[in-house]
This record gives sequence, structure tokens and C-alpha cells, in this order.
Amino acid sequence: MLDYRFIAENLDAVKQNIVNRSMNADADLVVRLFSRRTELSTALQSLQQQRNANAAAMKGKLEADERNKLIEEGKKLKEDIAASEAELSRVEAELDAEGRRIPNMAHPDAPIGKEDKDNLEVKRVGEPTKFDFEPQDHVALGQDLDIIDFDSATKVSGTKFYYLKNEAVFLELGLIRYALDKLQKKGFTPFITPDIAREEILEGIGFNPRGAESNVYTIEDEGTCLVGTAEITLGGYYSNVIIPKEKLPLRMAGLSHCFRREAGASGQFSKGLYRVHQFTKLEMFVYCLPEESDAFHDELRAVEEEIFSGLEIPFRVVDTCTGDLGAPAYRKWDLEAWMPGRNGGEWGEVTSTSNCTDFQARRLNIKYKDGDGKNRYVHMLNGTAIAISRALVAILENFQQPDGTVRIPKALVPYCGFENIGKK
Repeated sequence: MLDYRFIAENLDAVKQNIVNRSMNADADLVVRLFSRRTELSTALQSLQQQRNANAAAMKGKLEADERNKLIEEGKKLKEDIAASEAELSRVEAELDAEGRRIPNMAHPDAPIGKEDKDNLEVKRVGEPTKFDFEPQDHVALGQDLDIIDFDSATKVSGTKFYYLKNEAVFLELGLIRYALDKLQKKGFTPFITPDIAREEILEGIGFNPRGAESNVYTIEDEGTCLVGTAEITLGGYYSNVIIPKEKLPLRMAGLSHCFRREAGASGQFSKGLYRVHQFTKLEMFVYCLPEESDAFHDELRAVEEEIFSGLEIPFRVVDTCTGDLGAPAYRKWDLEAWMPGRNGGEWGEVTSTSNCTDFQARRLNIKYKDGDGKNRYVHMLNGTAIAISRALVAILENFQQPDGTVRIPKALVPYCGFENIGKK
């Protein structure tokens, strides 16, 4: 969340940022509640001081009338303090709820727009794959090669689930190890994270665990949720911790299953593996000093580019517009791979990396001690190393052959143990 004092001192800029992000939040109300909280805190402190003075006076030698007067004053102060504390608690709860609706400030260079069509392409690596035959989409390829089974998964688990079979199993495991090896060489500490997190951790990261529009599977009566990304579990790892400055930066790589309701998601681009309820993902996460976060954001993007360049998959990089950023992100880069099976060939998002500055750290209370001995909030960044389901889409569709088989990218052959996926 944003610092309340920052909101009050930069109210017009905060309100314009809300408009640019196409979000609903009331910055004016936050400022009023912040002011009211300050007033109530000051008044409560005054009442507490009076109570202490009253208690001290009661210890002296007093006439009966004086003692009775102090007793009555003490009772009145006790009632006033209780009422003041209740009002302060109410205002603080309302301030917290409204404050959490205020999005992070966007980077000055982030393109202003409402949806992904307003994103700005800044780089392209490779060109869209050309075929001298009519290419198939990954759904048809997966079924013909007997490596993906959507029908059985729908019968067993429901729509937007799938079974991987035969070579696809080794392809998933190969992609994980391929990306992990790259991250380990770059100083990332590998983790396999829990698939469940407490609701307060999700809220701290910026996810809404409840409501019709929530993308989260909530576990009833447990106060926990299935995670949609290891960003949640890696970001919560240091909650309520003061990290020694000399330990920063921290680079983490988390492997997890990801569960998403995909509420409201439909249409031709949601079919197959592109938008599913469960998939495997390797996530990068960085804790760093505030002055370092822009450089680390570029580093995470460079890692993503290296991974997909090594897979020989054509992709482009886009600077995400303000309306498509997500509340915690200050700036976000997306990598979009060429997917020949999408509407005759289109770009589809395969990774993203976000600099969330201190927005998540404030919610999760993650700090470091600076050179002056003051506790300050760290900056937190995340980035997708590899989302297996979408990487499979890109590989199957770009490396398909005229006979319906699929060639394996050279970088994955040592991990998979085969060069082609043939018909059974």
C-alpha cells in the first residue's frame, strides 16, 4: 500500500494515477480518514495522560472530598478512553480497507491505457514462424501425438484441467530443470514452495482472496487459499522481518503449482493450455534496496529473454499500460511469444516481471535497517522464469513439422532425452 502521508501530500497525482489505472478508489476519503485517525490518536494520548495524572494524584494524602472527586474523574476518564479507543479502532479499520484500494504509483514512462491492446512493444526477438503447410494449434497436436488429454481431465476434474502424458511429462520436467539451471548460475536460491498460503499473505501481496471477481480458490473455514503463483509464498517468506542490509539483495526462485479460478475468462484464446485452473510455474523473486529496484527489474527481464531466446521461440517485449498493470506494480514488462495456433497466428503472454517497489513490503511489514539505523521498507520484485503450460503451447505450435510431429528445441534435448515427439 502507499504511505498515507504520501497520499495526503500528493493527492492530485494519486487521484490521476487511479484514473490512469481505471480503478475504483477514493483518495479523498483516505486523506480524511488519515486526518481523523491523527486527531483521535492525539486526543487518546491526552486522555491517557490525564488518567495517569489522576492515578498519581490518588496516591497522595487526600481529604475525603478530594478523593471522591478524583474517583469520579477517573471513572469518567475510563469511559472516555474506552469510547475513544473504539472510535479509533473503527476509523483505523476503515482507513486500512480504503487504503488498500489505492494502487501503487505507476512509472512515469508506463504507457497510459485501459487494456492490453494499449501496451507498447519495445523489443522483438526473432520473427513469427512461417510454415509451408497449414499449422495446427497445440490442442490438435497434443491429442494427435497422445501427449495431452483434455477430455479425461474434464470428466475427472472439470473444464480447464488437463493430463500430460508420454513425452509431455518429460518436456515439463525438462523445462523446469532448464530454467532452474539458468537461475542457479545467476545466484538465485531455489525453493519448492507450499501450494497454500494464509489469506493475510495473499492480501499483503495484493490478491483479493474473496468475492465474485476473485481469481483465488479459498479453502473454506481454514483462512487459507491455494496460491496462484509462488510470488505469494516467496513474498510472504520474510513478512514481519527486518532483513539485515548486508544480506540484500536476496534472489529467490520458487517452483510451485498454481491454481486460478479464471473467473469470467472465456473465448477462443482461453482454450487448451493457455488459460487453465492448474499449472506449474517457476517464479523469480527479489528483495532489494530501494535504489536498486529499477536495475533488478531490468535483470529479471533479461533472464526471461535469455530463457526464451535459448528455446528459439520468437517473442516480443511490451511495456504494460497503466490499466493492465495490477495494483501492486510500479512497472511491468511482458514477454509475448508467437503462437501460430491463435487465430492464424498471434502473440500470447508467456512471462511478466513487475517492480512493486515498497507497495507489498508495507502491507507485509518487511524492512531493512539503513546506515543511520532507521528501519525502512525493502523493494520487492517478481518475474516468471517459466510458466510450463504456456511454454508448451509455444513449443508445440512453433516446432511442429509437416508430418504432424514436433521437434524439441536443442536446448531441451539433454533434459528430455529425445529430439522429436512422434505419433504413437
